[in-house]
Amino acid sequence: MNQVDYLRISLIDRCNFRCQYCMPEGVELEYALKQQLLTDAELLTLIQEVFIPVGFTQFRLTGGEPLLRPGVVELVKAIASLPATKDLSMTTNGFLLAPIAHSLYDAGLRRINISLDSLDPDIFDQIIGNRGRSRWQQVWDGIQAAYNVGFDPLKLNVVVIPGVNDHEVLDLAALTIDKQWHVRFIEFMPIGNSQLFGDRGWISSADLRQQIREQWGLTESQVRGSGPADVFQIPGAKGTLGFISQMSECFCDRCNRMRLSADGWLRPCLLNETGQLDLKTALRTGIKTSQLQEQVRHLLAIKPEINFKGRDSGTTGTYTRTMSQIGG
Repeated sequence: MNQVDYLRISLIDRCNFRCQYCMPEGVELEYALKQQLLTDAELLTLIQEVFIPVGFTQFRLTGGEPLLRPGVVELVKAIASLPATKDLSMTTNGFLLAPIAHSLYDAGLRRINISLDSLDPDIFDQIIGNRGRSRWQQVWDGIQAAYNVGFDPLKLNVVVIPGVNDHEVLDLAALTIDKQWHVRFIEFMPIGNSQLFGDRGWISSADLRQQIREQWGLTESQVRGSGPADVFQIPGAKGTLGFISQMSECFCDRCNRMRLSADGWLRPCLLNETGQLDLKTALRTGIKTSQLQEQVRHLLAIKPEINFKGRDSGTTGTYTRTMSQIGG
């Protein structure tokens, strides 16, 4: 089991998109009220006095959509300035990114992942549940802004949905040839979207790699990240291709992360809801942070068992929260 030193922090459970794989159509979500969310002060207390002392040094800010969080630039600066912060990154849909990309970079954010599930504006809008003016161009502008500011690596996340965007795999892979971009193909998984998953199924990373290999060839890359992606490269390309294969390959033994929801629940496994800790209520009722450290240490100790139980039930399990509410 890898050392668990990576915390994904959901800043908000709301999103300005309604992606098919995250918030399926027809599902009404109950969002947390403002007072139910961790405040900036509470979040920083947990990071400094609970997570860092037990060994966490890498932090990723997620949502919902993290750029909807008021004061997000100041929060980035506060986390980045902590001496123990080894790495700070963010996952965003990119829609609000262009105007503040430079400010985020100046605040200390250096790595960013942007969701880009299609290069076709119509398909993109279909996936994100948009029925108004197309949002593709504004996301593309956010990607270009992040690239021009100097975010490195700049990663583009693609959830491959059969019959929707799977025909674009080669076009998306080609983005890595001339730019130092890192496109990551993610297997479609059934969390909060069982009907869509049942209708569509999923395509394995091995099948995607074979498509790319037949077109250009494919070699294993020397670039390695801190996550579960298997990284490859088109020969001669400036960027890389990552494949996250949570459906076809078990990487529970490599898992180095936990997830903190926007309302303060610490979750050890994406596929298993057991073992969660309600850190927000504990803080607000005056429990000492030293006691919370011990609770987190215990959760770290039993995480391998929780992980493998989650994997065993991952394709058939029931989930009380969608991906957007968990924090991805």
